[in-house]
Amino acid sequence: MVKKATLIDIAKFSLLVIAAGWLLVRGSSQAGYNWQWYQVPRYLFTIEDGVFIPGPLLDGLWITLQITGCSLVLATIIGLLTALLRLSNSLVGRIMARVYLEIIRNTPLLVQIFIIYFVLAPIFNLERFLAAVIALSLFEGAYASEIFRAGIVSIHRGQWEAAHSIGLSVFDTWRTIILPQAVTRILPPLTSQAVSLIKDSALVSTIAVYDLTMQGRVVIAETFLTFEIWFTVAAIYLVLTLSLSQVASLLEKRARCRVW
Repeated sequence: MVKKATLIDIAKFSLLVIAAGWLLVRGSSQAGYNWQWYQVPRYLFTIEDGVFIPGPLLDGLWITLQITGCSLVLATIIGLLTALLRLSNSLVGRIMARVYLEIIRNTPLLVQIFIIYFVLAPIFNLERFLAAVIALSLFEGAYASEIFRAGIVSIHRGQWEAAHSIGLSVFDTWRTIILPQAVTRILPPLTSQAVSLIKDSALVSTIAVYDLTMQGRVVIAETFLTFEIWFTVAAIYLVLTLSLSQVASLLEKRARCRVW
């Protein structure tokens, strides 16, 4: 019964893909668009004398990975610190965390990127790459903080009492009791936030950071391969996000096994 249902789902998905492809081909033919997919591979990579040479799209992908990786680490740190401030007994800390969250979550990311690049970057002599990382880290860190806070609050109060009863310090309680249990609960939403970070990183192209999106725009301006390049860029982003989801799923299973 399960196999039959699976086959039916696969058949439905295949029909949907075929229908979408047919609509795309029909629309492009009516618009007189001439597909030139054969030109796309050379913008990904070329091989000369047995040497692999990355094309502009792979160069942009490398920049995107660097920006995403740095921003993910900083956003995680910012999110955890903000969550701890919100849960602390310090009134000043709670106010600072609240102000930060309200400002970041209620203003567009694109505006934040422009403010950091055009206002703060000249003052502190920041390069485009660093300005992009800071903007993305602050933006994603605000949402990550709520994920961390929800995961921590979900841990039963009895865990704290049990830790204190056996003489654990506050730091050891966080390190060995609270955070390990919270990790299994925050990984799924944190993964979704990381996926959003990958997609949001495309906005750094607005300040001339030559990431994947910017390189795609440059190639299109030179070749007019609009649909081919944008579909290729979208496919690369899709592979990145799906890969991240699979890695996070494996980490979640391992963390759950360690906790239990």
